Amino acid sequence: MGWLWAIIVGLVLGVIARAILPGKQDIPLWLTIVFGILGSILGNAVAGWIGVEDTKGIDWIRHLLQLIGAVAVVWVGDMAWQSIRGNRNRNRT
Repeated sequence: MGWLWAIIVGLVLGVIARAILPGKQDIPLWLTIVFGILGSILGNAVAGWIGVEDTKGIDWIRHLLQLIGAVAVVWVGDMAWQSIRGNRNRNRT
């Protein structure tokens, strides 16, 4: 069940991150989910480092850090994806 939640959270965070970023991101849905999961992991790590990973009630700060992590990972990942795809297209012609 943990993997299912990771996929759901990754999808939600990845889609929100893509909506926040300006312009169009040409990454597939599966990569959006992976980037969302990685952003969630990054946000959880930062929350642990600053000591807010587990609070009473809803962990708003941790969730915000997860979203910031997802935005960062989607932004960097989109640039890397475009770079890889651009290199492939140039090599084929």
